[in-house]
Amino acid sequence: MPSQYASVASLLLSVALLQSANGLFGSLLGVRLGVDPSFSASTAGLVLSGYFVGLVLGCLTCGRIIERVGHVRAFAALVSIVSATAVAHSFAVDAVYWFALRVAFGFCMAGVYMVAESWMNGAASNATRGALLSIYMVVQYGAMGAGQFLLNVADPSSFILYGFASILFSLALVPLTLARSAASGEVARSALGFIALYRISPLGIVGCFGSGVLSGAIFATASVYATTIGMPVSDIAIFVSSGILGGLVMQWPLGRLSDLLDRRTVLTASFFATAALGAVLAFVPGLGFWAFVVLAGAYGGIAVTLYSIAVAHANDHIDSADLVAASAGLLLAYSLGAVTGPIAATNAMTLVGTWGFYGFGMVVAALVGLFALWRMTRRPAPSMEDQGLFVAVPRTSPVVSDLDPRGERSEDEVTAPPAAP
Repeated sequence: MPSQYASVASLLLSVALLQSANGLFGSLLGVRLGVDPSFSASTAGLVLSGYFVGLVLGCLTCGRIIERVGHVRAFAALVSIVSATAVAHSFAVDAVYWFALRVAFGFCMAGVYMVAESWMNGAASNATRGALLSIYMVVQYGAMGAGQFLLNVADPSSFILYGFASILFSLALVPLTLARSAASGEVARSALGFIALYRISPLGIVGCFGSGVLSGAIFATASVYATTIGMPVSDIAIFVSSGILGGLVMQWPLGRLSDLLDRRTVLTASFFATAALGAVLAFVPGLGFWAFVVLAGAYGGIAVTLYSIAVAHANDHIDSADLVAASAGLLLAYSLGAVTGPIAATNAMTLVGTWGFYGFGMVVAALVGLFALWRMTRRPAPSMEDQGLFVAVPRTSPVVSDLDPRGERSEDEVTAPPAAP
């Protein structure tokens, strides 16, 4: 099926271009706000959190846009708006203006992820689904990490980097829109309510929220923090990419460990490990640059992986028929945390100084770790036979859960007609 593989290759190239642009652009905005004396750290955090506000709104509404106009036209329209907003940031540096642009950017990116993931789901079979999800994650993390180094191309205060990000976003249109038609999967509607999901798995919801708080602070405001402590742009690229690449490295060992042990034990230990690393990064003076980068990479890598472990834990208690709906609710919990993280972390920096960036993360991770310990006393762990396999899940849109091998359906279930009402 050469056309099927050509379609997936085109999709992955589009995703690589998108995420390299996204990695560059997110850090560029943080650096630009960090060097502007008219912006406090707390204001910068509020502005940058607009992306996650838009992501929440997009996850809730973009499915209907895609259903109305189709995958390719929706992708073209949304990426075009993303490219336009990238350039529009260069026109003026104003908190309200940039916040509105970040909301629009996040909204469109949610729809872009939905198109990409449902397109990939349509091209996947049960035999290739897990492999495609793994490749998709590698492409996402690798491209986003590589995009950080494009910060060195020009001065962050010049127009060049805004234009360069816009060009990359625009180029991401080309592979997917010129690809031969693929059987795009449907964008599933959520059927499992958020409150019902919390009752089924309180730790799943709280774990995803906590991961969102930590990851949102890292991805949105790490460049603000680095600029505030006086890091040069070349070092900022290394520092920010360490957390992204750390997430890629940490997924497999922690995920595999969570398959062998009570998943709650691994989740609890991971939150406390994040708290311990946060304490070292916040309070231990005199760390050399590379020691700091390695510790920051471990901190970010574990924080990112917490989401996948929390999702796997929740799915241990959820029927496979509810997997997509549950993933939508878990992503919503993550996104709400990601909105909170940049605001809270930068406010902590404003109140207590730069150590508040990692000090805040330390407190959040410790509190969720304590909640996880308490939850372990409330009900026994599922048997190892009932515990599903860990699957690393990117934090993009609810549609990616269709690619989760745990939610595979048999051929009879896929082709069977709907039951009569």
